[in-house]
Amino acid sequence: MTTVNPLSPEAVNQIKRLDLRARTVVRGFLQGLHSSPFHGFSVQFSEHRRYNRGDDPKSIDWLVYAKTDKYYVKRFEAETNLTGYIVMDLSRSMGFTHRQQLTKFDYCVCLAASLCYLMIMQQDPVGLITFGEKVQAGLPARSRRGHLADMLGHLAKLQPAGKTDLPACLSQVASMLRQRSLVMLFSDLLADPEPVFSSLARLRHGGHDVILFHILDEAEVRFPYDGPTEFEDPESGEKISIDATGFRQEYLDAINQFQADYRQRCSDLRIDYVSMDTSMPFDKALTEYLINRQARF
Repeated sequence: MTTVNPLSPEAVNQIKRLDLRARTVVRGFLQGLHSSPFHGFSVQFSEHRRYNRGDDPKSIDWLVYAKTDKYYVKRFEAETNLTGYIVMDLSRSMGFTHRQQLTKFDYCVCLAASLCYLMIMQQDPVGLITFGEKVQAGLPARSRRGHLADMLGHLAKLQPAGKTDLPACLSQVASMLRQRSLVMLFSDLLADPEPVFSSLARLRHGGHDVILFHILDEAEVRFPYDGPTEFEDPESGEKISIDATGFRQEYLDAINQFQADYRQRCSDLRIDYVSMDTSMPFDKALTEYLINRQARF
């Protein structure tokens, strides 16, 4: 197993590759989220504001017009800033890379930094929550320009290590969030799926919009091994020797079924399931996902 610093030069260069096209697409996507996560839910009245060209005439408060002879619209909580949280898996398995420059954790940092940057640019607060076996101290949601540096600085101090308890940590995150938020979860999902589904359902029942970024190393998707090979469980340290050539098809069938199950169950929960591997240019993969999501809405 090879590991590199989470903010290695390779990771920093990847973050800088977020081009204008990706920025434009992501901005449009985030702007659309200002109302879409709350569609179908009751919303709380916040205040009145003057009617502006382009506002929906149906939102005009005619009682206020009768008193003031001026047009005002009702503003609701769902129209206020979107709050996002980067939720990052810090288990030891996230530090794995077979031959790519970026580990799975590096790759997640690139994606998270891109989304964080774009949310802050449109003044949406975004925070960071990390977890292993327990939820660890992160950063509160803020929207000031210097917050991106704070986020990256915090991530730079972290090293993927130890085991993870994904279901328990997701349940804890659900209990921590006091307002409806956009939860962007980054993990390799190396855990029993059924308890994870239950915890994801709890997040959704709390009214949160959830995007699950399932990040795997290229080798975990394609299994480029031949002959007698020893594998080590990164979290338990358990080792096993197998004939990789004879085991390849069984493994590929299993990983494909694993991803298909997540895709279907997340669809049932109205959670976006985004499967990526570290051989994909992160900006291209992120842009393609956002374009596909916009097309669905």
